[in-house]
Amino acid sequence: MEAHATAKYVKGSCQKARLVIDLIRGKKVEEALGILQFSHKGAAKSIEKVLRSAIANAEQKSSTVSLEDLFVKEAFVNLGSTKWKWRIRPAPMGRAFRERRHQKHITIRVADGEDEEE
Repeated sequence: MEAHATAKYVKGSCQKARLVIDLIRGKKVEEALGILQFSHKGAAKSIEKVLRSAIANAEQKSSTVSLEDLFVKEAFVNLGSTKWKWRIRPAPMGRAFRERRHQKHITIRVADGEDEEE
């Protein structure tokens, strides 16, 4: 049995969120939640919300699924839209850069070990 959850247009950098996602990929769900709760990274809070949503989706799909059996099968972060702010940031040699507001899409897929032969 497999379930997934996605959060779109979350504020923050993809590169920083991937550092946290790499910590939980392939781990048991209980262990992944523990890692996210005690992580000092800012992206860990939004990733924890998506993981809890994926767990709830798995429990909704099948009433026989156990939290001890679930593991993070797939987890990745993609680049969302980048908005340009009209503020100007000073750059070298008298130039100016526009500030950019980064967004990301977080996808987490959880599964239990029963459907591996398909």
